[in-house]
Amino acid sequence: MNASIIPTGPAEPYSRRDALRTAAQAAAACALGTLPGSLRAEPEQKVAPPKIGISTLGFPDLSNAALAKELAGSGIGLIQLFLAQSDSRFWKYNGRSDVSSLTPERCREIAAPYRDAGLTIHSMGVYTNLIHPDEAERQANLAYFDAMMEIGGAMGVRTFVTEAGHHHDPAAPAPAVPLEFQDAVWPRMIATARQLDELARKHDATILFEPFYRGFLASAKRLRLFLDELQSPRLRALLDPANLIEVNDLGEMFGQLAPWIDCLHAKDRKLHTDLGVAAGKGDLDYRQFVTLAARHVPQAPLILEYVGPADYRQALDHLRAAMRDAGQLG
Repeated sequence: MNASIIPTGPAEPYSRRDALRTAAQAAAACALGTLPGSLRAEPEQKVAPPKIGISTLGFPDLSNAALAKELAGSGIGLIQLFLAQSDSRFWKYNGRSDVSSLTPERCREIAAPYRDAGLTIHSMGVYTNLIHPDEAERQANLAYFDAMMEIGGAMGVRTFVTEAGHHHDPAAPAPAVPLEFQDAVWPRMIATARQLDELARKHDATILFEPFYRGFLASAKRLRLFLDELQSPRLRALLDPANLIEVNDLGEMFGQLAPWIDCLHAKDRKLHTDLGVAAGKGDLDYRQFVTLAARHVPQAPLILEYVGPADYRQALDHLRAAMRDAGQLG
């Protein structure tokens, strides 16, 4: 305590009028923001804006080195790597590719240009078919996922993204109940995910499941129930609001999934249509999206998707404008 303010004599009488005057002065000081630190309310902590990344899937005509150079000056700091570039064509949606030629040395060569350009590889897209009704096909796809986690490990990547997958036999009549919602499929998918969990444990990896309104993980609630049943720290969620805009409001999506979300896709979709589009080209309320993202999952990066060389800067501008409107950027 500062000795100069220690009372040295008897206290003066303190009247009710003095008390009222002191209270009024305190109220005025509060209005002006000049209260002593012990009485002043703590300022609200400003939440850092989510990091922005981009999927490499929309750049198939560029090599990895050319894409790294293209993105280096954009302000984008992360990539979600799909093996889809002109010098690493191994991408196959809802299936598997022969990746036997991807030696650890070749994997490091693919990753190096991004790191040299100051870009972090946040995650890798796998998107194989985990719902296939044939046991041999499912096991082959799990083996492919295992190989992709080995490839990611050689690149220093530990996060992998997938959907549940899609299957329809074009030679067979359409079933009365779509495969995704048949009674036997839920427990079978749980069992398949538990196998995937064991593979993730082996690789010290995390798997992010992405929902889509026309697939097995058809809503935010259904994905939440799926992850709740699995209860694994290695099995998490990637939320793409454009995939659920037809069945969930944004508040519902975050309300159901916030504890599970590790990543977000930033694309768009018109209501009542199937086609996904670049950010700003659909009906998704981007200001609300980024506000809820910063509030509920500030650690989850926003990954631009469904963009390529012709439109990624416009999508990036739209995302940043929404973040500015939400007070997240200066």
